[in-house]
Amino acid sequence: MQEPTGPLKGLRVLDLTRVLAGPTCTQMLGDLGAEVIKIERPEAGDDTRGFAPPFVPNTRESAYFVGVNRNKKSVTVDISKPEGQAIIHRLLESCDILAENFKVGALAKYGLGWEQLSQKYPRLIYCSITGFGQTGPYAPRPGYDALIQAMGGVMSLTGEPDGSPQKVGVPVADLFAGLYGCIGILAAVNHRHATGQGQQIDIGMLDTHVAWLANQGMNYLATGENPPRLGNQHPNIAPYQEYPTKDGYIILAVGNDPTFERFCKANGLEHLLRDERFSTNPKRVANRALVTETLTPVMKSKTTAEWIDALEALKIGCGPINTLEQVFADPHVIARNMTVEMQHASGETVTVIANPVKLSATPPDYRSPPPVLGQHTDAILGGLLGMPAAEIAALREKGIL
Repeated sequence: MQEPTGPLKGLRVLDLTRVLAGPTCTQMLGDLGAEVIKIERPEAGDDTRGFAPPFVPNTRESAYFVGVNRNKKSVTVDISKPEGQAIIHRLLESCDILAENFKVGALAKYGLGWEQLSQKYPRLIYCSITGFGQTGPYAPRPGYDALIQAMGGVMSLTGEPDGSPQKVGVPVADLFAGLYGCIGILAAVNHRHATGQGQQIDIGMLDTHVAWLANQGMNYLATGENPPRLGNQHPNIAPYQEYPTKDGYIILAVGNDPTFERFCKANGLEHLLRDERFSTNPKRVANRALVTETLTPVMKSKTTAEWIDALEALKIGCGPINTLEQVFADPHVIARNMTVEMQHASGETVTVIANPVKLSATPPDYRSPPPVLGQHTDAILGGLLGMPAAEIAALREKGIL
């Protein structure tokens, strides 16, 4: 593993997370230079190692696991055993951050809860990511992405008006929780720099889900009315949706009245500018069905490529609806270096999605690929902790490692 170069160089993270929300958080820390020691169950490892197919070609690693576990060192420890707990304590002596996503109270059974550890390690930053947070009536419940999308309201907003509620096609509840956790950790690091004190970060997936309801959440709070499902239409702007073209579909995003005026003048629709129902964005939102009905035959008159060329020349927001094949072949995505090739422990080259944070002085680095299970156990225990090889072998024989 290469030496870190990012802005978090020098920070050490003990990663007790698994699946997606927690690993998303700790991978971001690792990309930014922190040393991340991922603790996994002996033999089984992170649950997502088995979330397959698909596997990364010519490896035993699931694509799911590989997506959120680079820049981490895998150490197998059975934390349910006293010997395993002792190892965690020895690691914590040199760790700045502990990240975990166990059920509320689960780690306390092993003497690894926040209340227990904060007494012994007052500088420790302890990030807990759970479905519902550490307090409240739902705190003991397990959290799952689809469950949180349902309970958090986004499913009621997603889908066609006359269809059933739909979840988002990627696990956004997990991802947002992980990113909010990372933000909390960075704030706690800054606080510790100033005061020397650690603290717990309590991240509930439902909380973060409510937080990113954003304009739709505010639409409800302002009116007391549940926003309806609008398919691909925008609740506050029109026209802002998908339209059929001569050969496919396009997203048309007309963000304000001057843009709508340019669109109309360029496409022989000046008469709409004199129509009260189209004159302002609030009027167009109130008459969105008419707007859609009026513009649909216009949009069908050209191919997607023709529309993109014409609309971009007018500085009107637009874009194709890409498949993932098209996304990763897109020249802009390529120019922005949004994939990275890494040499996996299997000897195979794996392609992963890059970190999107572009820092001019301390960019994310890609020091090591997602590890195979227990890849760094001997190096961490023997090197960092100074544990003799015979002791490591004995612990492995007992199933602790």
